[in-house]
Amino acid sequence: MFLLLFSSGTCFVSCAALQNVFQRQSRCSAEAFLNSVSGPTACAQQDWLVVSQTRCTRKERCERSSEPRRFASNIKQCVRLSVHPSNISVSQYSVTLVLEAHNVPELSAGVNCTFEDLAEMDGLVEGNRITCSSPAEKEVPRIVVDQGDHQIVQLYLKSKETGLAFANTSFVFYNCSVHKSCLSCVGSPYQCHWCKYRHTCTHDPRSCSFQEGRVKQPEECPQLLPADRILVPVNVVKPITLRAKNLPQPQSGQRGYECVLTIQGVEQRVPALRFNSSSVQCQNTSYSYDGMEMSSLPVDLTVIWNGDFSIDNPTQNKVHLYKCDARRESCGLCLKADPLFGCVWCKAEKRCMLKQHCPHPQSMWLEHNGINSKCTHPRITKITPLRGPREGGTLVTIRGENLGLEFHEIQGNVKVAEVECTPVPEGYIPAEQIVCEMGKAEKSQYAGNVQVCVGECQPEFMAKTSKYYYFVVPKLMSLKPSRGPVSGGTIVNITGSNLDAGSNVSIMFKDQKCTYHRRGGLWITCRSHASTQGYGNVTVSVYVDKAHIQKDLRFEYVEDPTITKLEPEWSIFSGNTPVTVTGTNLDIIQNPQIRAKYNNQETTNTCQVLSATTMLCQAPALPGSLNREEVVEKPDEFGFILDNVQAVLALKNINFLYYPNPVFEPLSASGVQELKPGSPIILKGRNFLPPTPGGNGKLNYTVLIGEKPCTLTVSDTQLLCESPTLTGRHKVLARVGGIEFSPGVVHITSDSPLSSTAIISIAGAGGLLILFIVIVLIAYKRKSRESDLTLKRLQMQMDNLESRVALECKEAFAELQTDINELTSDLDGAGIPFLDYRTYTMRVLFPGIEEHPVLKDLEVPGYRQEQVEKGLKQFGQLINNKVFLLSFIRTLESQRGFSMRDRGNVASLIMTVLQSKLEYATDVLKHLLSDLIDKNLESKNHPKLLLRSCRRWPRAPRGLRGGPLRGHALLLRRLQGKCNKSLLSRRLSAEWRQGRGVRIILQDEDMTTKIESDWKRLNMLSHYQVPDNAVVALVPKQVTSYNSVNNSTVSRASASKYENMIKYTGSPDSLRSRTPMITPDLESGVKVWHLVKNHEHGDQKEGDRGSKMVSEIYLTRLLATKGTLQKFVDDLFETIFSTAHRGSALPLAIKYMFDFLDEQADKHSIHDPHVRHTWKSNCLPLRFWVNVIKNPQFVFDIHKSSITDACLSVVAQTFMDSCSTSEHRLGKDSPSNKLLYAKDIPSYKSWVERYYSDISKMPAISDQDMNAYLAEQSRMHMNEFNTMSSLSEIYSYVGKYAEEIVCALEQDDGARKQRLALKLEQVVAFMSLES
Repeated sequence: MFLLLFSSGTCFVSCAALQNVFQRQSRCSAEAFLNSVSGPTACAQQDWLVVSQTRCTRKERCERSSEPRRFASNIKQCVRLSVHPSNISVSQYSVTLVLEAHNVPELSAGVNCTFEDLAEMDGLVEGNRITCSSPAEKEVPRIVVDQGDHQIVQLYLKSKETGLAFANTSFVFYNCSVHKSCLSCVGSPYQCHWCKYRHTCTHDPRSCSFQEGRVKQPEECPQLLPADRILVPVNVVKPITLRAKNLPQPQSGQRGYECVLTIQGVEQRVPALRFNSSSVQCQNTSYSYDGMEMSSLPVDLTVIWNGDFSIDNPTQNKVHLYKCDARRESCGLCLKADPLFGCVWCKAEKRCMLKQHCPHPQSMWLEHNGINSKCTHPRITKITPLRGPREGGTLVTIRGENLGLEFHEIQGNVKVAEVECTPVPEGYIPAEQIVCEMGKAEKSQYAGNVQVCVGECQPEFMAKTSKYYYFVVPKLMSLKPSRGPVSGGTIVNITGSNLDAGSNVSIMFKDQKCTYHRRGGLWITCRSHASTQGYGNVTVSVYVDKAHIQKDLRFEYVEDPTITKLEPEWSIFSGNTPVTVTGTNLDIIQNPQIRAKYNNQETTNTCQVLSATTMLCQAPALPGSLNREEVVEKPDEFGFILDNVQAVLALKNINFLYYPNPVFEPLSASGVQELKPGSPIILKGRNFLPPTPGGNGKLNYTVLIGEKPCTLTVSDTQLLCESPTLTGRHKVLARVGGIEFSPGVVHITSDSPLSSTAIISIAGAGGLLILFIVIVLIAYKRKSRESDLTLKRLQMQMDNLESRVALECKEAFAELQTDINELTSDLDGAGIPFLDYRTYTMRVLFPGIEEHPVLKDLEVPGYRQEQVEKGLKQFGQLINNKVFLLSFIRTLESQRGFSMRDRGNVASLIMTVLQSKLEYATDVLKHLLSDLIDKNLESKNHPKLLLRSCRRWPRAPRGLRGGPLRGHALLLRRLQGKCNKSLLSRRLSAEWRQGRGVRIILQDEDMTTKIESDWKRLNMLSHYQVPDNAVVALVPKQVTSYNSVNNSTVSRASASKYENMIKYTGSPDSLRSRTPMITPDLESGVKVWHLVKNHEHGDQKEGDRGSKMVSEIYLTRLLATKGTLQKFVDDLFETIFSTAHRGSALPLAIKYMFDFLDEQADKHSIHDPHVRHTWKSNCLPLRFWVNVIKNPQFVFDIHKSSITDACLSVVAQTFMDSCSTSEHRLGKDSPSNKLLYAKDIPSYKSWVERYYSDISKMPAISDQDMNAYLAEQSRMHMNEFNTMSSLSEIYSYVGKYAEEIVCALEQDDGARKQRLALKLEQVVAFMSLES
């Protein structure tokens, strides 16, 4: 840019600038200059030198200025230049161009024509005309297709006299060949012609091969005319006829017409027939596209001929492919489709399809606006919200299927919990959604289902929900904070109950609204507005729809906070320095912030309220200060964000300044500084002390040497750091405000007079000397101690054993005298620590897994989230189909690779999915159990063997908490106090599992252990003749052969071979009870060995064995413990096996289950009472109660120690023996834990028989009562698990056995009728589709 100054008739201008502008701009740049000086104030002596110098100067300084047209003093005297032709094609070379120049001087010296930097040639001057040639072929610019069809270059005239350009004009090179369609070619502003039969665009019409194929006007171009919506159903053979004009007739050697449809990125070519120049038809062909997520798909259509000659499609005609059954799973969605699709609902097939594809007469299908146009069996799938106030006004959204096609069909036909709900037209989506406004409910109405009638309230046009809508009473309790500034902006939290009910909520502070923020069941938050009535208390009320909720809640508007003082009133550019703020009412602000604004940029930082008059803030950084010069700056605005208080946003009376940031210099050029210990570290730089007005500006510096801080002395240009006592290399880090900088590394080296080599040599010699002395002392002392070492050790072991025996006897005596109430008082005071439902269910269904996917949200990539959820919803519908679920379970159980772990996992996952439909789950379980009984009896197995395998139950009956589980808690508490020192202990055994159910416990010592001389060899695998690849498992030690050998599969003859081994697999006392109290090893002097006999330390091992406690010393204490626990065991058993003394009503499920078992026994003519007794025992006591007794952590929030676990195993074994109908003969060789309760078991057995008899005499439970009970349980626990995650886990088994499941569904008649195999394949395809 240049500047003109006029003073005393003199013109001062930057001629170089004018010259530069002239060379860049089109036309004479002097025009701008002359225009600016041609007014009445212009000086007549400043002018433009036209040719000689092309610059602005005084006339007397211009050479030959007196010659004609060499000096321009007026705008009209500027050089003007034109060229003809003004554009040519890039395929034209050396074209003669005629330039006309006006106001040019005599050009006898000659001129050059220059096309920017492309070419330069001589010009022929004839008066004011100059003749030039366009560039040659190699010099023509290449036209870039992406930048259009032309390029503009500047054509300059240069004086050969001065070599300067004195005039220029624009010249255009165009390229017709970049146009690939007729319409774009002939629409070009240049001389472009379309060759119809060559399908090219050219500037030379003579190059067209046929005269009639030359096109210049858009109306003559071959093109498709606008068409109505072209609809083509998938997989239907159909032609497509298109209107067009000027369609060329292919000539000899040219190919015919084709239609190209691009479907999901794939081209499909179809032969086409040209009827005439105005019509073309794509021949009969069927089309299809993948996926069912789109009901219709617009497809690009292109008509081509001769292989790749495309016909213009200016209106972008598209073909719309559609599927009737895509996204139209219900009748309503089908009839809602575009009538032009021709879709009908085929009732027999229960599918949406084309009319011609429905294999039934017209009376068997439904179509929009037809004779049959009303869908039956509407269904409601979702209701929101599920709770609302009785006063009404709640907008209830009902989602479902077949909910009418017209608004009048559902108007007046919606009831929610027996209350009229008026449909809202704006929220109605035909067939899919109804939004209605609730009316007022009576006080006697509490809950009910949702009912929708479509047209008329006949059963086939009526839908009811299983879920209930509940009327609740929202209540308010408190609000916090209870006061705020009069300007508003306070976030107020109101607590209460049922505050998430209804559809709309508003909060009022007297007559003013408090802007609703969010809410939950127990709270609502809102933001207060500025008070219109000044200071004081206002009442707080909440409106939930039409319900007005009031309580004596008040919010106080107090005077806005004020800021009176800042200390200090400065910071550095990076901010984050402490600022103490003094003012009033600062404690009413929840989240105060400090702000600074500079150059339209704003930064903030946090503040901490200390009292009503003081708060501590961190200064904000100065906006845009990264590249700022080191000068003191003042922000445009500086203030505070205190809710909505506007008065403090920008403080007027505060002069807050920002000083430059401290700048640190590197410690050295290499970044490493060498120091001696104790030497100070000097950090150099500038701006270390801000130049505040009072001269007392100090910053809080922190300098770390490694990780240790150092003491600092600060000056303006230096930080003196007294380094800590360190050696080695350490990084130096300086912090101040928001700055953190490392100037380098210090290397602190020791100034010891000895070299490192000398120090290492001295240390090594000293170490060797000390080691030699120690070895000599050890050798000297060893001989003297060796003689009495064994004697002292034996004496200590004997003393220790004597003390332990005395202590155990004393503790046993003390426990016999302890009052039993001391151990149960804590349960009476604090209550029984029951686990919540979810934790209990997780521990039973998924033992050992803390974070199971069913407790989390479904985790899938974001781009597949919606797709996967839709697929899982369809899979969930299949799970809720009884035919599918039964076939699914049977198919999985028949697979060889489907292990017992997989069975338990799938059963648990299905129970989590069916938590909201327990009545349906119970029906499925009954069906499966009935099939199991039939199958077992058909295989000629003994009926007693039925139901022996242990499976998981989903929950404890709710009625058990009050009685039986309390008894178990008291017993457990007593065991924790009494069994810590009992004889029983929890151990593991190795169990060898052979074919046909034979199992042998492998022990180190048993009756078959070999003794040679005075050596006893521990048993190994070869002792038991265990072969390679045998199956061995770790199991808890059992007490009887009942748990070791499956009597149902092993005969007595085959089991007797291992009888001696098996019956000694219990507790340690089961073997030692046959031997004297003294340990056999000590008495007989037998030494134990395993792989190698240890001859050197045999005496030491013998001594060690003698130090162990003799386990039989606890037998008397075991009897005392049993006596102490007898009352608790009796109470527990009596409570479990009683219908009258249990503390709570007998759960319905027990009576219902026992009646079912009796029905099955009657059905199969089984009248043996022992069989029925065994079935009931296997279903309830042995399946549920034994599991609870042995694993109390499933029910109670306790820790079970290993000793307590062993004691519980004894109680559980007694419980199992009590439920058995067979007699167990015991002798002196029986284990102690079997003998312990031998006399009590007959009494317990009588209790069990009485219990079963009492239940059989109780009134039968009807299916309706049981279903109502299960529905209530479902409602209470329907949201415990994430259904989507559970379905995803189950689906993994579908992916593994998809072919087997589909094959089973296709073979099942019921599944074929419901097309379940096809639905499952759709789910598999949907889940595997990559979006």
